[in-house]
Amino acid sequence: MGAETSRTEEWADVTPDAARRLLAAGVAAFAERGYHATTTRDIAGRAGMSPAALYIHYRTKEELLYRISGVGHRLALDILCRARDGAGTPAERLAEAVRRFVRWHAEHHTTARVVQYELGALGEEHRAEIVALRRETDAAVRSIIEDGVASGDFDVPDVRGTALAVLSLCVDVARWFNAAGGRTPAEVGDLYADLVLRMAGHPGHPGHPEPSPRPA
Repeated sequence: MGAETSRTEEWADVTPDAARRLLAAGVAAFAERGYHATTTRDIAGRAGMSPAALYIHYRTKEELLYRISGVGHRLALDILCRARDGAGTPAERLAEAVRRFVRWHAEHHTTARVVQYELGALGEEHRAEIVALRRETDAAVRSIIEDGVASGDFDVPDVRGTALAVLSLCVDVARWFNAAGGRTPAEVGDLYADLVLRMAGHPGHPGHPEPSPRPA
């Protein structure tokens, strides 16, 4: 499957087809040139349309970025919420959250770079909405860690700071991941899940002592 086809399928829920093609083209252009250096002509050309066609579906370039950012953040949030609300111990749920979150950022690294690193280009109202989604994302991870601290699965003195560190670690995958590199998205996800459990002080991981038996 070609890169353009993959990017278009990523936005399968966006209709009509022209709007979907423009989103895929916008992602490619913003990732390659940056938001401010990209023109509406660049985006329309990549989508095989005239510059005027873009304004039929998106009033401004900023609105196109907002749509990309909103879809991407909601997809990422859904991944974490599913893990948070799923079955299993806190350690299992945190590992699943990280594994899937990292895999998404690796498999869709072009989109993720735009979603995560072009936030400052959004207008005030749109940025506030996306920031609210990011807070929900942080809260989902924090909730799993809090559950683990309460159950004794984790040894985390600073839950809020640890949640931020976990998300930063995962998001950064989009910046460096190379599909032609030595690891697949699944392999990176497994690696990061293990690293995060170590960060959380999960008993049984090398470098973390087994908990002492409690007195009867």
